[in-house]
Amino acid sequence: MSAPTSAGPLPVVVIGAGPIGLAAAAHLIERGIEPLVLEAGPNAGAAVREWSHVRLFSPWAEVVDPAAEKLLAPTGWVRPDGAAYPSGGDWAEQYLQPLADALGGRARFGATVTGVARAGRDRVVDSGREERPFTVHVTTADGTEERITARAVIDASGTWSTPSPLGGDGLPALGERAAAGHISYRVPDLKDPQVRARYAGKRTAVVGSGASAFTALAYLADLAQEVPGTHALWILRRGISGSTFGGGEADQLPARGALGLRAKAAVEAGHASAVTGFRTQALEQDSKRLVLVAEDGRRTEPVDEVIVLTGFRPDLSFLSEVRLGLDERLQAPTALAPLIDPNVHSCGTVYPHGVGELSHPEEGVFLVGMKSYGRAPTFLAMTGFEQVRSIAAALVGDREAAERVELTLPETGVCGGAGLFDEPDTTQGGGCCSAPAPQVLTIGNGAPAPNGGC
Repeated sequence: MSAPTSAGPLPVVVIGAGPIGLAAAAHLIERGIEPLVLEAGPNAGAAVREWSHVRLFSPWAEVVDPAAEKLLAPTGWVRPDGAAYPSGGDWAEQYLQPLADALGGRARFGATVTGVARAGRDRVVDSGREERPFTVHVTTADGTEERITARAVIDASGTWSTPSPLGGDGLPALGERAAAGHISYRVPDLKDPQVRARYAGKRTAVVGSGASAFTALAYLADLAQEVPGTHALWILRRGISGSTFGGGEADQLPARGALGLRAKAAVEAGHASAVTGFRTQALEQDSKRLVLVAEDGRRTEPVDEVIVLTGFRPDLSFLSEVRLGLDERLQAPTALAPLIDPNVHSCGTVYPHGVGELSHPEEGVFLVGMKSYGRAPTFLAMTGFEQVRSIAAALVGDREAAERVELTLPETGVCGGAGLFDEPDTTQGGGCCSAPAPQVLTIGNGAPAPNGGC
């Protein structure tokens, strides 16, 4: 697969200069393989910078890749305190950008990948396919089109650019596009005066039940203590149980457990009202206010803004000419999907995995990082670091190292997908929690959250 040219062996193209893409480059260099990182944004960690105000669950000790640290060492880089928790902005400025700088010309910015294919072969053609290198189609910031030839392609482009919509069927709700000016698909940065003004003294619907929704609820609760009239209407597609707010003190990532407890406190203090079993079908506008309408006909009280935090999904459009093996539900690699499926995934643990679970029918193409998880929400940076270490080993033929995947991930302390995903289907027999009946529930003024769970 090296497909040498007069200029030497072809590079491995890495799509995305985020945490996992840059780690992939570091592991490739450590293995003597030349990487070429292509990033659509203007700098390293472009997506991470968009949530620069959000603090990570993991401390610095768990978000710095070992091979990357070796690459940074000669530059005089000083590793931050391993016990401290960086924000997205800290991660980008103190680690990702220095790492990209250390790569030098091996990292290109303003380079958007628009297609990947076998040179001279569309996805239909079998003849001579595996002997052909890859052609990566790129559009630069000034609109110039380029073609780059590669021996392999590692797609670490993530899912940040493709948030899931409001609709309970996975498609935009009726009226969602028309109300775009009052909808955000990101956790708001309430330290920004313009963003703060958008939510201060307003009623905001927060749709989702994962960590991002917890963060938004906690932020809005803090704002409510400062600005009267600020209130959140928390829309959940499922019910509330003992595991809704995550693992709490049982979570081996303490910051993640604490976040769930903050969200619970926001509800109990009356800063948020929960509406459960609500799958949005339409969004209606009335005198500049919005009303969410459920599939069963229920309607919410009017709100001023909507924050949709229903997860993300992979953009596979530029991979249409390579042969991927993807799970029909999660859009994750077929062998990986059962290990991360939130419908049956138990207690937040992920079985260690590497090149074996990440391979596709198209040899030499790999989806890594958050993109490898498709629509599953439980990805941790440590998982991605191990993924690219294994792939780099496989690309040099070191099968023993590639298959020796050693990774222990912290548990959430919750059962099944509850608290981790909007709508785990526990009716299929794999989960440990029963599906709750739809209900409307308002919790506030010190009323305790209902008990339940596994």
